[in-house]
Amino acid sequence: MNRELRVLVWHVHGSWTTSFVQGRHEYLIPALPEGGSWGLGRCGRPWPERAREVHPDQLADLDVDVVVLQRPEELEVAERWLGRRPGRDVPAVFVEHNTPREAAATSRHPLADSTEIPIAHVTHFNDLMWDCGRAPTSVISHGIVDPGHRYTGELAHTAVLINEPVRRWRITGTDLLPALAEAAPIDVYGIGVDGLAEALPVTTNPIRGIADLDQESLHTEVARRRVYVHTARWTSLGLSLLEAMQLGMPVVALATTEAIAAVPEEAGVISTDITAVTAAARRFVHEPDLAAVAGKAAREYALTHFGLEAFLRNWDVLLSEVVR
Repeated sequence: MNRELRVLVWHVHGSWTTSFVQGRHEYLIPALPEGGSWGLGRCGRPWPERAREVHPDQLADLDVDVVVLQRPEELEVAERWLGRRPGRDVPAVFVEHNTPREAAATSRHPLADSTEIPIAHVTHFNDLMWDCGRAPTSVISHGIVDPGHRYTGELAHTAVLINEPVRRWRITGTDLLPALAEAAPIDVYGIGVDGLAEALPVTTNPIRGIADLDQESLHTEVARRRVYVHTARWTSLGLSLLEAMQLGMPVVALATTEAIAAVPEEAGVISTDITAVTAAARRFVHEPDLAAVAGKAAREYALTHFGLEAFLRNWDVLLSEVVR
């Protein structure tokens, strides 16, 4: 199918949506005056014009070709706004961004056995862990917009990106930050980092929470740090890790979920041993030439394996199959 499609998709995960709307279709982004989780709209992001905001009241009169779902609740909301049931009256696909929230190997997916709506996992790890029953599944790995090689490593700090680090705590590895601070000062970027200092003990090197920045500023600031450390215990595959690699940063990560497939040996260090993770961060901080070489390898790998072209091509194929 070569025609362009009209795709309804909510702005749920900013970085993923930024990549998704780079395709050739028309993307309808629900927008409400109050914003919120159901009407965030473009939220000021520099997306292509074909990603346009629509008020829910407009949707029933628009000829939507396919609905891209990302939360189970969207089934009911989409039916109410469109006047059509996704998967029955209008084609739909469900993007599973997350690892199972309960038991790792036995969690039943909310759309398990729903043969009308295929589930597209963002990692092979997700596909392995979720019990999707008879629902058709596929894996479309992440692809991101290349931020460009910005690495300077001029600051002998480690950079970490965690959204809501206090609330999510062990899931995001926030509790590991004091041990990592033995290697160097840590700058933590993300949403909800304001209360981080009060939640952590006093450490040898400071742990500083930096308020959420726009993506352009974030990329520039993170790339000034010597090494990126990915602390998440339980996540699909943080796009921040891939962005750091494409920025040209050496990376140190926990060897959990899909990270083991994303970080080759020449690009950094992955381990489940927090002592080894801390030692690797310390070595990169104190050996800037080594850090630069690893960062170059990280960028080359991320561009090859997590580039935008393959991501958009794979989504083109899946959307065409769903609509057909």
